[in-house]
Amino acid sequence: MKKVGLLLLIAGIIGLAYFGYEAMQASESFSVLGVDVAVSQANWTPVIISGVVAIAGLIIYLVRKK
Repeated sequence: MKKVGLLLLIAGIIGLAYFGYEAMQASESFSVLGVDVAVSQANWTPVIISGVVAIAGLIIYLVRKK
């Protein structure tokens, strides 16, 4: 189970980095009355799922069999 937990943890961290970067890049900025306004059009669902997978992997990795 430790190998599965470690695999999920690594996959979740990679997913967080990749989808988080994509989400940060999916924004548009424009100027209104001299003020820059940024609007995000990102889909945050993959970022949330990657975070859940990373947390689940960490829990599975840390739980010890008795």
